[in-house]
Amino acid sequence: MINRAVLVGRLTADPHLRYTPNGTPTASFTLAVNRPFKNAQGEQEADFINCVVWRKPAENVANYLKKGSLAGVDGRIQTRNYEGNDGKRVYVTEILAESVQFLEPKQSNGNQNQSAQGQQRAPQNTRVDDDPFAGGGNIDISDDDLPF
Repeated sequence: MINRAVLVGRLTADPHLRYTPNGTPTASFTLAVNRPFKNAQGEQEADFINCVVWRKPAENVANYLKKGSLAGVDGRIQTRNYEGNDGKRVYVTEILAESVQFLEPKQSNGNQNQSAQGQQRAPQNTRVDDDPFAGGGNIDISDDDLPF
């Protein structure tokens, strides 16, 4: 059987960190994951997917991610149920994260392109249509660098 989920999206709110009675940390958060198409009105839609992570990764998520952070989640889909206050059975489907990747550099002072000393630094990302070989010149690659 295969149960694997891989998601990339932005947090819709700050993660919620809790501890079990025996002290195990757990964090829950919701990822907004864009759909690969636009609706009939030309608007981008997203799915809002609940995620849960446990132990040390939960503390890391709570300490380093916040609303709007771009994150990658690798885990499995889990469904649980409980009896609500009205006596009806409530079903919850969520991603049980085995790893969470922080996909943006840590922002300092609210500006991600500023270093701690206030100096401007180059953006981390390169546009897809930028040509990394523009400007000519030779590229020196040894046979040891090739994957085949």
